[in-house]
Amino acid sequence: MKVAIIFTGTGPILVLTSYESLTDPAFIDKLAAKGIKKFIASELPLETVKERYGKHFTVIMGDLYQTDDLRVLDYNGYNIFKNFSFSEMGKPIYYEP
Repeated sequence: MKVAIIFTGTGPILVLTSYESLTDPAFIDKLAAKGIKKFIASELPLETVKERYGKHFTVIMGDLYQTDDLRVLDYNGYNIFKNFSFSEMGKPIYYEP
């Protein structure tokens, strides 16, 4: 499981994914289906995200209405920036078609 902040044209979102890479074509297609065609992504440590989101993390993982390959954990940019420092983010990945 990977956790990443995806910086989009409308702001950051925090996603969980079972894809091995944030540049996997199937992952890119999932984001494109949500209207995200160009982005900057940075991975975060899974355990850190679990700790900071607590029960909400567990609820999102158990949500039967979402697929296992992509789940949005947070779409509130304020929360995301409050919870994570730049030093915790992995090397950024830049993607555009």
